[in-house]
Amino acid sequence: MKDPATRVVDVRSPLEYATEHIPGAQNIPLEEVTARLAEFRSNHKPVVLYCRSGNRSGIAVNILKKNGITDVYNGGSLENMQFLLN
Repeated sequence: MKDPATRVVDVRSPLEYATEHIPGAQNIPLEEVTARLAEFRSNHKPVVLYCRSGNRSGIAVNILKKNGITDVYNGGSLENMQFLLN
């Protein structure tokens, strides 16, 4: 990740993550986002989430924002993130 002040989270499944991911990204599958709200709240960095197409990361962003975590962004797809980081 180019900016160490940003936390990057891959919300795809562990299998998808194991196949390919952004170096330094943390894998928190969409299904676990709600259960891990405290972890997101304790984070003091902006969070960029991504997935295969941008759909699951968009859902995750909405979950976090509805729970008061506002410094979160949808990075879209893995390919989009790779493009932005190169």
